[in-house]
Amino acid sequence: MDDADVIGRIDELVAEEHRLESQADGKGLSDAEITRLRDIEVGLDQCWDLLRQRRARRASGEDPDSATVRPAGEVEGYLQ
Repeated sequence: MDDADVIGRIDELVAEEHRLESQADGKGLSDAEITRLRDIEVGLDQCWDLLRQRRARRASGEDPDSATVRPAGEVEGYLQ
């Protein structure tokens, strides 16, 4: 997966997130939709983390393709 693929995946997840959020206006979301929204948020965090890893590796002369998707628990545990 190269940078363009990661950015494409981010775009897909953001579009789905916006669709779900617009559905929520006025009527709320089902439990399944709330779960999906949470999964999207985690997926976005993982994608952004992967993109940052790739860019950092490239900037330091390393192979960006050696970056890997980190587990959700790890990415979600980062301090802001």
